[in-house]
Amino acid sequence: MKNAIVTGATGMIASALVRELTSRGIRVFALYRPGDELDEFTFGSPLVTPVASDITKLGEAADAINEKCDVLYHFAWLGTFGGGRDAVYTQNDNIRYTLDAVKLAADTGCECFISSGSQAEYGRTGDRLTGDTPADPETGYGIAKYAAGKLSRLYARQLGLRHVWARILSVYGPKGNPESIVMASLKKFLDGEYAKFTPAEQTWDLLHCDDAAYAFYLMGESGRDGAVYPLCSGQERSLADYITAMRDIAAPGAPVGIGELPYPPGQVMYLAGDISALTEDTGFKPRLSFEDGIRNTIDWLSKNGK
Repeated sequence: MKNAIVTGATGMIASALVRELTSRGIRVFALYRPGDELDEFTFGSPLVTPVASDITKLGEAADAINEKCDVLYHFAWLGTFGGGRDAVYTQNDNIRYTLDAVKLAADTGCECFISSGSQAEYGRTGDRLTGDTPADPETGYGIAKYAAGKLSRLYARQLGLRHVWARILSVYGPKGNPESIVMASLKKFLDGEYAKFTPAEQTWDLLHCDDAAYAFYLMGESGRDGAVYPLCSGQERSLADYITAMRDIAAPGAPVGIGELPYPPGQVMYLAGDISALTEDTGFKPRLSFEDGIRNTIDWLSKNGK
């Protein structure tokens, strides 16, 4: 891979991927929404070419990409949080924009299209997730991701592109959502606040964004055409264990209020995946333990005044 395109490049995983690719000498055309802040952390490398491109106008981006590219990574998506996840017209539009991204890949000479799916495509299950786990999405977001994966695979085949779909479980790290369990908990611990939690009996699988980016890089190199990969660490732990580990690093000895809040309606109690197919096809294995990932995230928070 010499040249790659990354849409939604200011997001957590996409920006980590930009850094991963440029660290390997790969030139990146980083598509971002006009008006978004371009930080040095992601866009500081001379190998990054920022391209202002609204998701609704991806077809126009080909004119700004003046070299043949190898892989397009698609992350841009509308309505990812809160009520937007069930905004049916918005989610329906996202399917079309994903197809626009496939066409952009073909128009710029790419041989491979890779996109970020979601664990929301599976719906509620108590089984370890694989690429073959039946999908039964419950939200508009999950339904649209599932449909986008199916239709983009069909379109990629029609255009002669290799297609890889990664269903992301739970990723944390620099530039993560401030309301996520990891970022919200770390902020409370670092600020000396008393943090309350549910009984935290859930079994989850958390992956640092740099490892997620590494996996996406490897998918671009050797991901199997038509593959659906759950993207996680492959190492499940209880949420209480994750919380305690964060406390021990961010605020050793601080009290932690596990069990002081009720579970919200519809709480998912099991969310973990099997990465054996991803490892077999690409060689992916996480490079960071959860503890090292938390130290990395705290370092970023301290440097960025979060």
